[in-house]
Amino acid sequence: MAEEHVEGKSSESVIDKITEKLHMDDSSSSSDSDNEKSSSAATSMKDKVFRIFGREKPIHTVFGGGKPADVFLWRNKKISAGVLGGATAMWVLFELLEYHLLTLVCHCLILSIAILFLWSNATTFINKSPPRIPEVSIPEDLAVNVALSLRSEINRAFAVLRDIASGRDLRKFLAVIAGLWVLSIVGSCCNFLTLFYIVFVLLHTVPVLYEKYETQVDCFAEKATIEFKKQYAVFDARVLSKIPKGPFKNKLH
Repeated sequence: MAEEHVEGKSSESVIDKITEKLHMDDSSSSSDSDNEKSSSAATSMKDKVFRIFGREKPIHTVFGGGKPADVFLWRNKKISAGVLGGATAMWVLFELLEYHLLTLVCHCLILSIAILFLWSNATTFINKSPPRIPEVSIPEDLAVNVALSLRSEINRAFAVLRDIASGRDLRKFLAVIAGLWVLSIVGSCCNFLTLFYIVFVLLHTVPVLYEKYETQVDCFAEKATIEFKKQYAVFDARVLSKIPKGPFKNKLH
């Protein structure tokens, strides 16, 4: 009888251990599922955060993620400052001092060719090796790739202009007209070189400032977008809906 009593106690203890183990596994699995739910909820909340222009990637990836992005975002401050300083010097030279591009190119070529010519002839008198002038040539693959890229971008621009002019999208049409009108006003105030320099400076200042104050800018842009959509809905109901549609849309209907 004592042996049976001991065996019963041992079997009961084994059963208790098994049930306790099952309860622990259930609690761990439930906690894992809760963690997965919370992580998925957090990621969904992150996905729902408003980003300007519908951006889903970091600003560094948007700019290509290479050396140009490092220059625009001031990852290497010496290189970025050197590029911006060089552009500023060129703008001052051509715009403020009114130095012409052709004159600058000719003077630089005269100076460099004269120095190399005198150096090559002077080496015969001072018993030194002449300067090694590197052979410069444009690779064929690079020229073909640049031409193909330029061709595809020009064709894409023509396709966009054709799509806008065909009357398919009134919103895009008004946006393009407004952008061209603003660009014409800016072009009447300054020449092409100054406009190019302004765009160059903006590319070296706006992205790095946006990356620094990304949350505040996105919050303000979200409020501005909501307000713009409200005003556009009112404008669409009062004005745009009363404009007759283009021939393409009439054929579709």
